[in-house]
Amino acid sequence: MTKYFSKITGWGMYVPERVLTNHDLEKMMDTNDEWIVSRTGIRERHIVAEGESTVSMSVEASKRALEKANLEAEDLDLIILASSTPDYLVPPASSIIQDQLGAECGAMTLVAGCSGFVYGLNTAAQFIRSGAYEHILIIGAETISAGIDWEDRGTAILFGDGAGAVIISRTMQPGGLLSMKMGSDGAGWDALIVPALGTKNYPSHENIDNKEHKLKMKGRPVFKFATRVMSDATVDVVAEAGLTMDDIDVLIPHQANQRIIDLALRRLNFPAEKTIVNLDRYGNTSAASVPLAMIEALEDGRIKDNDKVAMIAFGAGLTYAAAVWQFQPMDVGPEDEAILVTNWPVDNAFQRKLQEMRTAAFRMKVQARTKASEASMAIMLPLYSFRKGLKKRGKNGKNNDPKAIEDNQRE
Repeated sequence: MTKYFSKITGWGMYVPERVLTNHDLEKMMDTNDEWIVSRTGIRERHIVAEGESTVSMSVEASKRALEKANLEAEDLDLIILASSTPDYLVPPASSIIQDQLGAECGAMTLVAGCSGFVYGLNTAAQFIRSGAYEHILIIGAETISAGIDWEDRGTAILFGDGAGAVIISRTMQPGGLLSMKMGSDGAGWDALIVPALGTKNYPSHENIDNKEHKLKMKGRPVFKFATRVMSDATVDVVAEAGLTMDDIDVLIPHQANQRIIDLALRRLNFPAEKTIVNLDRYGNTSAASVPLAMIEALEDGRIKDNDKVAMIAFGAGLTYAAAVWQFQPMDVGPEDEAILVTNWPVDNAFQRKLQEMRTAAFRMKVQARTKASEASMAIMLPLYSFRKGLKKRGKNGKNNDPKAIEDNQRE
């Protein structure tokens, strides 16, 4: 049976022109630039203008991806849209995108929260490997701003809008998807939720007045889940590829929060200079997060030919997805398509056993760093809370104004 590989042959992104900075948010709610940057790393985010939507952004990003791949829409065999914010619940936004592009293929919408694009990439690669399809368009796009309560500091500061699209094509050139991991912890289903946009709790005057049609987030359980899976799933997917983090050239984490990324890097002992971070300019764009970071890295030359790139995302569900992808050279000749047999059985068995030993040692190191990090947090948190309490009492002692006391307690 012929062995096929998946190759990213085109990419394109679109973000709205309108930029909402932290200083703009200062005028809308009780917050400031220093507070937001210190806790999230975000300085600004892009917000759709009137007339823009998940579909319109997806179409623009997809056109750019098709141009980069030197393909026409008619060449596509499948379109996968990853989004939690489609233009409509019915019909699927993927079908509208297919029509507006002029494609003549199947189209489906995949809902897996911020993990959606990596889910879509892993899914598309299976169609390519089987030989069923030749060209697949995968889009991660979100209009999160439509579901934000702009009086809720816990969510309004975090999210932005945008779309990223890639085309993967069938090739005989080794590389592409080396390994994948997808998971879900449904026990945390209500940690990220829009309570009143489904058949269980359909929009009504009452729940709209209560803003239940807006995104709600429980920050602590999401943070705890994220910090765990960011390192654990990355270790697992890299090991599945027969590699260690020393073999990874670039890491693309979900752009949710700088603190989460920093903690994952410490546990993985992975250098920040090999990690793609752009959340300071875009915020958390959910399913668009990983493709936007990937595409910027490709355009800037930070992802080079034959680089092994690890991607990891987490999101509502709670879900997570990871992948290791080797980027084949874009410009190839006939000789690059050949698959050379270099691993004879004895050598292959030896290399496999050696890799198992390397992976086991790496896992032990990550687990040790994780335990040390958790122990440090357990020690520091009470001290931080005690110091914060002293600070609040000091402020209250200087100012007995009831409103000032209430403001201090809310900080």
